Amino acid sequence: MKAFSFQQQLLAWFELQGRKDLPWQHPISPYRVWISEIMLQQTQVATVIPYFQRFMQAFPDIKTLANASLDEVLQHWAGLGYYARARNLHKTAILITESDEFPNSVEKLVVLPGIGLSTAGAISSIAFNHSAAILDGNVRRVLARFQAISGWAGTASVNKKLWELSRFYTPVARVADYTQAIMDLGATLCTRSKPKCEQCPLIKNCKAYSQGIVAELPTSKPKKISPIKTIVLLMLHNNQQQILLEKRPPTGIWGGLWSLPEFETIEAVNNWCCLNNMVIQQQKSLKTQRHTFTHYHLDYTPLVIYSHNLTNIVMETSPSLWYKAEEINTLALAAPIKQLLQQTMER
Repeated sequence: MKAFSFQQQLLAWFELQGRKDLPWQHPISPYRVWISEIMLQQTQVATVIPYFQRFMQAFPDIKTLANASLDEVLQHWAGLGYYARARNLHKTAILITESDEFPNSVEKLVVLPGIGLSTAGAISSIAFNHSAAILDGNVRRVLARFQAISGWAGTASVNKKLWELSRFYTPVARVADYTQAIMDLGATLCTRSKPKCEQCPLIKNCKAYSQGIVAELPTSKPKKISPIKTIVLLMLHNNQQQILLEKRPPTGIWGGLWSLPEFETIEAVNNWCCLNNMVIQQQKSLKTQRHTFTHYHLDYTPLVIYSHNLTNIVMETSPSLWYKAEEINTLALAAPIKQLLQQTMER
């Protein structure tokens, strides 16, 4: 199928069925497009919308974001996951503010923290109407099915084919509408499961549909058994109804967020208590819970300890502070930790 026909059919469908009322589309600006594209990385639109709206209220422009502390940024990101995105947003906001110009080309965007090739293409095309290809999950699925390309997209050869197709079909004119249109098609019709092929504007030329292999494409990533990490999370309470929280290292899982002190075993917690001459009034293990990350499962057992002689308790590995229950909601906490603390406070 010729690129022009592909574009025209997609744009005609977009005029009637495309999403035109997303919050980052009104008003549209490079800053708002950038924030939305970062939030939408591996996160669905419905989940992103309320986070985006709150983020814009707190940081209405790039200078406000650049001048904010990382703690403030993480607080407004907490619960959205993949926290490196928030840290990179903050770094990039500072860099762009220092240069006093929002970059408009893929080449200038892709060198900034947290902006990959597809995200750079989305920002350049949607915010500046430059002809730039994208290849997010939705576009990858549309193109893999349309041309019946098998093989996991993570392999170099398949990824190269899909990028070639994306560049081939990306127009010069109306590229902002086209970019939104192909993303919308993947998000609303050409979905991972139960695709609505009969409503698709490309159905007559879709090779996967004609071959009856829509459900098989795109090829899934080879399954790998995720390792399991087990930890104990210490919920240490003092006689002032405060709980000890520590700030995690700036990189890695939950980087820069506040969390509960982490130990390998309950025995390690008790040894730490002894080293700090702590008198334990009450100790209780709660039910083990699981949180799944991209590459592994985290099984964590909350251990609740009440003690009165805690005036000088400080974690050695990272900054730590005592917080009252009512202050929990003002902190940048990972979603599982916040939920755990809220459940405990309700008891």
